[in-house]
Amino acid sequence: MAFHLLERDRDGARSIADALNETLSKVTRCRRCNTFSEKELCDICASPRRDPDTICVLETPADLESVEMAGVYRGMYFVLMGHLSPLDGIGPEELALDRLMELIGEDSVKEVILASNLTAEGEATAEYIHQLLADHSVKVTRIARGVPVGGEIEYLDHGTLSQAFAERRII
Repeated sequence: MAFHLLERDRDGARSIADALNETLSKVTRCRRCNTFSEKELCDICASPRRDPDTICVLETPADLESVEMAGVYRGMYFVLMGHLSPLDGIGPEELALDRLMELIGEDSVKEVILASNLTAEGEATAEYIHQLLADHSVKVTRIARGVPVGGEIEYLDHGTLSQAFAERRII
């Protein structure tokens, strides 16, 4: 894209650069859920229609958008802006976990849904948060994992198939 803009569309490149600069000056983070917002509270946190008893913890604003587009969740969120990754220098301090703990202490939160990605780093992040919440009287759940809707068993990796069998449920 950069080569195309430099070779054939320098006006387009300037337009993109201006838009990015404007966005950088307007967008900050929601004081409650930590996602991107142009206001002190994002539209989700400001909505009286959301269930304040449940917080879904996600890694990125893109993850939040995916959950919202699916329309399957009506609670509140907290966006970590990453996951634990010691090799990349990302520890608990970089994930605003202190703010998450404040939210859980302030609000009437009854359940925390850990929806970090199902990667090694996401799993480590979920486990770390689970341990942080051990002394709180809050239900901690983890998003399900296993066979995707429309998936074919012969094409699944061993880890996914193993999780699907380990987390099977009565029907």
